[in-house]
Amino acid sequence: MNILFMGPPGAGKGTQAERIVDTFGVPHISTGDAFRLAMKQGTPLGVKAKEFVDQGLLVPDEVTNGIVRDRLAEPDCSKGFLLDGFPRTLAQAEALDEMLADMGRKIDHVINLKVDRSFLLARLTGRRICKSCGSTYHVMFNPPKQDGVCDKCGGELYQRSDDTEEKVGTRLDEYSSKTAPLLAYYGDKGLLREVDGEKDIDAVTAEIGSLLRG
Repeated sequence: MNILFMGPPGAGKGTQAERIVDTFGVPHISTGDAFRLAMKQGTPLGVKAKEFVDQGLLVPDEVTNGIVRDRLAEPDCSKGFLLDGFPRTLAQAEALDEMLADMGRKIDHVINLKVDRSFLLARLTGRRICKSCGSTYHVMFNPPKQDGVCDKCGGELYQRSDDTEEKVGTRLDEYSSKTAPLLAYYGDKGLLREVDGEKDIDAVTAEIGSLLRG
């Protein structure tokens, strides 16, 4: 089963992906993980990607697509995969279709987690992280026992610079302009499945599982 997860930043894709891969026995593949693996292994594409990353530049599509292709060709993907964070644009979606066709495969399900913008702003700007142990909290959904102090180690909690309302808003705008058009692309193919990402985590997991089995 070849699954694609979509949804704006903060929609809960990572959390749901962990649960789905455990249930269906397929690897969870994010673009970031694929990049890190290629760079760690020192593959030709990994070396190219590192050159752009080290300069703080966006990795071009031809390199990104190649790294994803190599990852999908690994033995652990032979029975399926769950893609998260790729494709981000229509050009990447078309490239994904081509590379899968070359492998004699195709996307079976596209799961889109729908979450209202105001909910996402509250979720993302409320995140706090411990400077000492890295534990994550949320001022609304998972607050520490003592404000600003980590429950586990007593370390100081801080807000990441990209979790401010301005930065989060920019990320959401970018998603809407570049990635949201993919919903129409996959909708036209009859692959899109919409899920309310604002529900309880267990309820979202159950709905996704039902859609994939159905």
